[in-house]
Amino acid sequence: MIRYALICTNGHEFESWFKDSSAYDEQSGRGLVTCPSCNSPRVEKAIMAPQVARKDRSLPIPVAPDHSVALATPEQSELRAKLRELRQLLVQNSEYVGAEFPEQARRIHFGEADPRAIHGEASLDEVRSLLDEGVEIMPLPLVPDERN
Repeated sequence: MIRYALICTNGHEFESWFKDSSAYDEQSGRGLVTCPSCNSPRVEKAIMAPQVARKDRSLPIPVAPDHSVALATPEQSELRAKLRELRQLLVQNSEYVGAEFPEQARRIHFGEADPRAIHGEASLDEVRSLLDEGVEIMPLPLVPDERN
């Protein structure tokens, strides 16, 4: 296992563990490594000092104590489970339209296609455009530990 210090384009720093460096490269290339604070998939490795064991101390020297990872409280774990359940229900009860989402959402909104629940992908600009046009959309909830 290898631990990487990571940083997203919004400046959020966090750590994540991977099987090896190629596992990080593969997951990152597929957009599966996301920031737990803002869900941005634009994440890079941050500079990280190696942790060196010393014979004169019984414990390793802490490298970055201000970046320690907190465990989820029982309440946070329950909320994450509920978010996973909600996401699963939304996905199961809607049609995946992929990159056609903006076009399909417009067609449904303007009555050019039968009303139905859909989900897919859209860029931030496409989302803004849909909202400006009055198309009611919402993002599917993401739980950070699902992707990291």
